[in-house]
Amino acid sequence: MIWLTWRQLRTQAVTVYAGLLVLAGVLALTGPRLADLYGSYGQRFLSRLTGTDEALGYLSIAAMVLLPALIGMFWGAPLIARELEHGTHRLVWNQSVTRGRWLAVKLGLTELAVVAATGLLCAAVTWWFDPIDKAVNAGGGGPGLFILPRIDIAMFDARGCAPVGYAAFAFALGATLGVLIRRTVAAMAATLTGFTVVQIAVPLWIRPHLATTHQMILPINASSRVAIGPGSLRLNIDKPGAWLIDQRTIDAKGHATALPSYFTRLFDSAAPSDDRLRAGLGRLGADGYRQLASYQPSGNFWTLQLSETALFLALALLLTGFCAWWTSRRLS
Repeated sequence: MIWLTWRQLRTQAVTVYAGLLVLAGVLALTGPRLADLYGSYGQRFLSRLTGTDEALGYLSIAAMVLLPALIGMFWGAPLIARELEHGTHRLVWNQSVTRGRWLAVKLGLTELAVVAATGLLCAAVTWWFDPIDKAVNAGGGGPGLFILPRIDIAMFDARGCAPVGYAAFAFALGATLGVLIRRTVAAMAATLTGFTVVQIAVPLWIRPHLATTHQMILPINASSRVAIGPGSLRLNIDKPGAWLIDQRTIDAKGHATALPSYFTRLFDSAAPSDDRLRAGLGRLGADGYRQLASYQPSGNFWTLQLSETALFLALALLLTGFCAWWTSRRLS
């Protein structure tokens, strides 16, 4: 069974591992330079990143984000669906191999390869980005996505250990949908759709509650630094490395409220001049308006990572258990 499972998996496994080893090797060669620059210049080293550094960083981010989805589609979905679609599972079951052993070997061996591949990529990318993350958390700025903290919703999936949980979940989801749908291509499409929905829902509605959310009240005045405007005013919270979850305007009594019309009218025709904008902000402050910001501080990064990893591993175990039950009780 082990040899048969390896023969069925070898093409996908060799392709993925070859690509990951090449990327990990490049990161290992270029990472020490970033560490040396950070040691010499501190957070100012971000301005010394080259175009090659940026390209390698974006490639690493893309690999981290895409790998779990690809594993679910090309490793998980065909694993059992292909057998059911062609009827080859009956041949195996008639060779004194029980359903439980057949499923345990296929799922267990492949899941081990999934965790190993994703863990390798996680370790390499997180290590390579470490000097950049330290500089950003210290208040440094730089080009493109590199100015975003690792805890930010746009970067969280590309660091730490959470992608291991994502990959395990995506694989289990693909295998389960393959058992239910029994058609390889349809199971692959359903896996991509289901995984994408979960990856959108968790950061928006679950992740903010996996660690204690902090709040702060920001005064509004003529010198406030406006980050986003005009309909929903956004101010700079001045918390390096933090993930801003929500920001809303409150009145003098502390009640959430819409911006008054005298401020929103500033943007009716075109962007207001700096003087008019500052005057409008000053009037908001004089009338008692403030901003209530909710955020996750940079120090909560690993708490969120470990919590989300545990959540996705638990979902993977539930799906694996359901897959085993369905195979034992419902398949023929």
